[in-house]
Amino acid sequence: MKNLIAHLENSATVFLATHVNPDGDALGALLAMARALQTSGRDIVMYNESPIPAVYRFLPGIDQIAREVPSPFDFEAVVVLDCGDLERVGAVADLIPGRAKIINIDHHVTNTGFGHYRLVDPTASSSTEIVYRILKAMDITIDRAMATSIYTGILTDTGSFRFANTNSRAFEICAEMVGCGVNPYMVAQHVYGTYSLGRIKLLNMALDSIEISPNGKLSLMTLTHAMFAETDTQPEDVDGMINYAKRIEDVRVAALIMENANGHATAANGHKRYHVSLRSDGSVDVARIAASFGGGGHFNAAGFGLDGSLSELKGLIYTIASTL
Repeated sequence: MKNLIAHLENSATVFLATHVNPDGDALGALLAMARALQTSGRDIVMYNESPIPAVYRFLPGIDQIAREVPSPFDFEAVVVLDCGDLERVGAVADLIPGRAKIINIDHHVTNTGFGHYRLVDPTASSSTEIVYRILKAMDITIDRAMATSIYTGILTDTGSFRFANTNSRAFEICAEMVGCGVNPYMVAQHVYGTYSLGRIKLLNMALDSIEISPNGKLSLMTLTHAMFAETDTQPEDVDGMINYAKRIEDVRVAALIMENANGHATAANGHKRYHVSLRSDGSVDVARIAASFGGGGHFNAAGFGLDGSLSELKGLIYTIASTL
């Protein structure tokens, strides 16, 4: 951590990015780190390729996240948060010049070890927890805005302290953040208390799409471009839906196949691009399964992308069920 912090402290300009289709941990880590650097006198640019999910738009500084890459791209430090590999940031990965010093902050066990400086801890509850440690090591005073982002990142990535990645540090840090002015009720209302009508309709379609493997150990949920179009929703509205499929009795692994939101063919053979999310009941290492398809993640939550037809992809997912 010492070299990572030294480079941050010696960098006047910092570019910060996190993965496409960001979740609460990605945004919490991004916003907390960016504000800490900004209040320390550094010029920062926050970037994310995807639209920001509506439930996180309450976070302080969220409107400062850019969706366009600055030109020229000239930063002394590039901080990549909550990404198992550099490509998870999207198209900007190809635009980062080779001379840029990349800082890799993550908690995924499948992290590829990219970057010049790395702080990757799979035992951490979240990437936001790791950012908290960095801020403490840099002797930065955590204000209410940073605290709100840190609290939200840990709360969401632990599933409100229900997931296996919940540890004592998660509770301790969140308690400290409440002491810094965070209102837990307000955060919960934004993250869990309000949904658009379109999201409710999309959830209904997602539930109707659920299929169960012949051995009953795998559930499969499907979301297509047509569903998004009919409900006027976006991929960010999907957050948490896979958990309904995971909670079905006797299911060990839940899979969510989501079609590329624009509905266009992306591969040379005319096939479409799909993202597959995997969730485990705790008895199956889905990170290992995802890694076999070029993806990654955690023991209980992972994902990967594939090109193909929907029927072919479903058949591939069902081969997983036979190994459970």
